[in-house]
Amino acid sequence: MRAFSAPFRRIAAAGAVITLAWAMVACGSDDGKAAADGPDLGLLKAGTLRIGTLTDAPPNVYVKDGKFTGFDNDLITAVAAKLNLKPEFVGTDFSTLLSQVNGGQFDLGSSSITITEARKKTVAFSNGYDFGYLGLNTTKTSGITKFDQLTGKRVVVVQGTVQDDYATSKNLDPVRVPNYNAAVGQLKAGTADAWISPAEIGEKMAKEQGGGVIVLAAKELSSAPTAYAVAKSNDKLLAAVNKALDEVIADGTWTKLVEQYYPGRAVPETFKPGSGTVKFTAPKA
Repeated sequence: MRAFSAPFRRIAAAGAVITLAWAMVACGSDDGKAAADGPDLGLLKAGTLRIGTLTDAPPNVYVKDGKFTGFDNDLITAVAAKLNLKPEFVGTDFSTLLSQVNGGQFDLGSSSITITEARKKTVAFSNGYDFGYLGLNTTKTSGITKFDQLTGKRVVVVQGTVQDDYATSKNLDPVRVPNYNAAVGQLKAGTADAWISPAEIGEKMAKEQGGGVIVLAAKELSSAPTAYAVAKSNDKLLAAVNKALDEVIADGTWTKLVEQYYPGRAVPETFKPGSGTVKFTAPKA
């Protein structure tokens, strides 16, 4: 065997290291997935978007046949696909959702969350993807038909929601419950006169669970859009979600889901989904 001098051996070793490094880079580029995953998004688990959501609020967020679905959840599933991430849904209560997101239990919160200044102190919000209405649910025999008839009535709200904020601002001293099923239960049991609801959820639950007793008596447009919640410290994930959200608006996914979950619902002229700069097809009204 031929013997090489020490300097030559050192040069050969250095060349081998460089060759190995280039090989690793090449493998990463050829893989496709590594390149597609993009920058580090500060996720709890690589390749997975862990999403906190609710189980009982159709048509926005709910469980059907053991699967998390609804407008908000199907939309974030499409957003996750754009980011090459697998969505992982976990059920929770709305009253704890925002603190769980900012505390690192979830990467993102999905629950038709209205953007408010108070909530911005806890979490960061994506661009708005939907608009919403305050709903007034009551019983057919209550005689209540307007929001201004609620003074002195026993009003129920889900704790921590924008409906809770509304009732408090009107000095209604609301009864707070942890979820929407509990709100419907209070109306059916006669222990509440009215439930201030997200109108789409209130209308659907009145039809499906109201037993012919509960109605949506009135609704009014909320002044702020709904959005996904992200931890205030995770700017990279927020930017990635906003970019992907614009992509699913532009490719028609957003419009398709609106028509699926809110058939016939008109979109206000003042509402522009996402960044507001993306062209989209208006849903059929």
